[in-house]
Amino acid sequence: MSEGRLLLVEDEPALARGLSDSLRGQGFDVEIASDGQRGLELALSQRPDLILLDIMLPKMNGFEVCRALRSRGLDVPVVMLTAKGQEEDIILGLNLGADDYITKPFRTGELIARAKALLRRRGADRSVQRFGNCEIDLTARKVLRDGAPVDLTAREFGLLAYFASRPGRALARDTILNAVWGASVFVTPRSIDRCVATLRSKVEPDPHNPIYIQTIREIGYRFEPGGAIADA
Repeated sequence: MSEGRLLLVEDEPALARGLSDSLRGQGFDVEIASDGQRGLELALSQRPDLILLDIMLPKMNGFEVCRALRSRGLDVPVVMLTAKGQEEDIILGLNLGADDYITKPFRTGELIARAKALLRRRGADRSVQRFGNCEIDLTARKVLRDGAPVDLTAREFGLLAYFASRPGRALARDTILNAVWGASVFVTPRSIDRCVATLRSKVEPDPHNPIYIQTIREIGYRFEPGGAIADA
């Protein structure tokens, strides 16, 4: 049984060949594009389940490809392959609509785990969602922990609901601000950090060592309902 249809957009032949072999060995159907323009064409024509997208590409870079995909309404999960330590590139990619990123050089096993997690969670649109000993009822706008109501502010609930609707995705602070606080409200990224801190104190087993609401250094946050996945 196929794990899903995956499009790999990567211009380094050795990396593309090695990665595609590993992915196929894990049950993925893999299509390769060696430049951004071809990658965009394949994404639009074949509608893959997941795209692994390098940033530095001939003809169209990864940012341009991601922007074009989202402008055409394609909501396929996109994982960007980026150089280590390029936080500005990562933030730009996430704000353009990428779902996650992984830094080169990366461990193939980690990339495959990320890909499977995104595909497993894609399309999950349940009114009641669970993580750990907590339950979120999106319709009733309430949260239970061990069956007892958790007292959340409207902002805390909005933030948790936003996280829960995007499990496993890297979320930049600016993206979270616009989605939860609104683009017309003047607040700083520190507002997110303060809200996350109070939210963790109410839903994490150990708020000082969170396993669900994960911090991505210099970037933002990732919500892992099953606990942490190691970051690159």
